[in-house]
Amino acid sequence: MKSRGEILARKTDRAFIPTRFMLPTAHYDEAKADYAIAFIENLRHTKGEWYNKPFKLLDWQLEIIRNIFGVVKDDGNRQFNTAYVEIAKKQGKTELGAAIALFMLVADDEYGAEIYSCAADRAQASLIYMVAVDMIGLCPALQKRLKIVASQKRVIYPEKNSFYQVLSSEAFSKHGINPHAVLYDELHVANREMARVMLQGASDARRQPLNFLITTAGNDMHSIGFEIHQKAVDLLEDRKTDQTFYPTIYAASETDDWTKPETWRKANPSMGITVAEAKMAIACENARQNPAEENSFKQLRLCIWVKQSIRWMPMEAWDKCAFPVEFESLKGRECYAGLDLSSTTDVTAFVLVFPPNDEDDKYQVVPFFWIPKVNMDKRVLKDHVPYDTWERQGFIKTTEGNVVHYGFIVTFIEQLGLSYNIKEIAFDRWGAVQMSQNLEGSGFTVVPFGQGFKDMSPSTKELMRLTMDEKIAHSGNPVLRWMMDNIYVKTDPAGNIKPDKEKSTERIDGAVALIMALDRALRHLDGGGSVYDKRGLLIL
Repeated sequence: MKSRGEILARKTDRAFIPTRFMLPTAHYDEAKADYAIAFIENLRHTKGEWYNKPFKLLDWQLEIIRNIFGVVKDDGNRQFNTAYVEIAKKQGKTELGAAIALFMLVADDEYGAEIYSCAADRAQASLIYMVAVDMIGLCPALQKRLKIVASQKRVIYPEKNSFYQVLSSEAFSKHGINPHAVLYDELHVANREMARVMLQGASDARRQPLNFLITTAGNDMHSIGFEIHQKAVDLLEDRKTDQTFYPTIYAASETDDWTKPETWRKANPSMGITVAEAKMAIACENARQNPAEENSFKQLRLCIWVKQSIRWMPMEAWDKCAFPVEFESLKGRECYAGLDLSSTTDVTAFVLVFPPNDEDDKYQVVPFFWIPKVNMDKRVLKDHVPYDTWERQGFIKTTEGNVVHYGFIVTFIEQLGLSYNIKEIAFDRWGAVQMSQNLEGSGFTVVPFGQGFKDMSPSTKELMRLTMDEKIAHSGNPVLRWMMDNIYVKTDPAGNIKPDKEKSTERIDGAVALIMALDRALRHLDGGGSVYDKRGLLIL
């Protein structure tokens, strides 16, 4: 079986070669595969320029149908009970799902079949159903046999006492479900509980059930969708085995040049048919010009799993600012600090920002990070983050025990204050009262810093501007880089922005500390005059 976007030639002039996942005890039944193909190709398209034209399966669709319905065990039942298809949008996956739903309802010789279209919400779950209803309307043979109950989003097949039903997590009940087929649309946003019930054991009473899972890539690495994606990847790369699971992934690689048409084709096997290359080029150019659209393009158009739906910081711009910072040479110079304590069991960040001395100088950034020593190794395994490597390299510090000892950090900051002129320390007022009092007792000026739009937006936008203009220097610190890459930014109706810790999939403490420190530096630029006063707030 080909995967990862390798387009397959239609097998009309040579024998079909079944998937490599076919068991030695199974075989390919061409008649069963042809039967499913014939049923589907007697249906008609329902949208746009393809309306009312025969549903001629595309090459990638043919490959899937032949393997799902043609690979059978010795008892004649299908080997694969689950088919996972990950592919970019606008490739025809919804139409394929609708055709399979109708086949399973009326042509799979199953009495009392229950067919379900599932998704995170009713509108998404209805997409396959609506296409199936339109296909019925264009097929006289199906019109005679099927009854559509639009108010319930249900199709009934009286002759076999079977039905096809829309089911969403909003109106989901785990009781009394016995599916013959489940069509799960956009699995990457699936409700975990609903997916678990529908895909694990609900169909055990059926001879040859089918879970047909179709999705684009997602942005939540903790979702059930990502777990199933990872299982598919593990199967394709021979790290796991599951004789009942058929994986197909059409996707570009993260290392591919995402601006090249050859990369687009990996995730878009229908390019030139269902989606024009010219439209892909326009979407790509928009993503090139707007960093906020880059992740969306990669996720939806190239089927690459991304960390968040809106990537705030373009990392190629951040990396260009990896100018060296000579920390020793900054002794005695004024600087401003940001402190993000997070929790005692997690990463704590303290960032110094040294304002420029003249127009040719840059804002120089020096970050410090701490993590508890005892739980570090567990965190490395759990989070897949190289804290241990960063500790060996000196980019992160550890404190003894299983929590970060704030007293240790206060002492460290006191030592910094002997050599560096720390004018102010900004901190998140929530949960840092004792620490702020200790720092005040040590002679520092501490400034409570709100985490809402009003306080965070100006310096967040200014950080982006300084980065794009290469007016900041950060030495390429890998911990800070990781955190900058993790940021998800929330926007309010007025266009203000702030980092969103809830939506960001990994730690962003260093980025938040940097934004707070930068704010204090900007407000005291040139001896007390705020840069915001001189040129106003940035509107991005």
